[in-house]
Amino acid sequence: MPEILTADIGWWILAWVLMISGLLGTLLPFLPSTPFIFGGMLLAAYLDQFARVGYGWLTVLGLLLILSMALDYIAGALGAKKAGASPAAVWGALIGGVLGIFAGLPGLLLGPFIGAAVGEFWAKQDVMQAGKVGIATFIGMLVGAVAKIAIGLSMFAVFAFAWWV
Repeated sequence: MPEILTADIGWWILAWVLMISGLLGTLLPFLPSTPFIFGGMLLAAYLDQFARVGYGWLTVLGLLLILSMALDYIAGALGAKKAGASPAAVWGALIGGVLGIFAGLPGLLLGPFIGAAVGEFWAKQDVMQAGKVGIATFIGMLVGAVAKIAIGLSMFAVFAFAWWV
């Protein structure tokens, strides 16, 4: 087997590993998701010399990536806001989400919830309202997670359409 062909196969395998692990990352919060999907798709487009997936389609995929990443940080905060949270609770949800990244899976799941509840309690000194805001934040995170899965699948659909049509 020629050396060039062997090297190309390795790059193609890497592209698919990135895309599939990214799709798994939409379900498992400790794996990167849409950045890996986009990276794999960008690599595949490059390996194909952008013949099938050009810059226009990559721009669409990049916008989906940005939307997905924004949802990661704001979904919980939007849930808190819907529950009538104070600005301190919204900031708490955002800060808790960012800090939760460093605490593994429990931190990812509970960081925004705890941050929103602490922020709301700090602002209003009402335990019931703080709990309500915390739960709304958690529900917002779940909605964001479902949206992230949908965006990841949409990225695959856009890529497949661009590749085969």
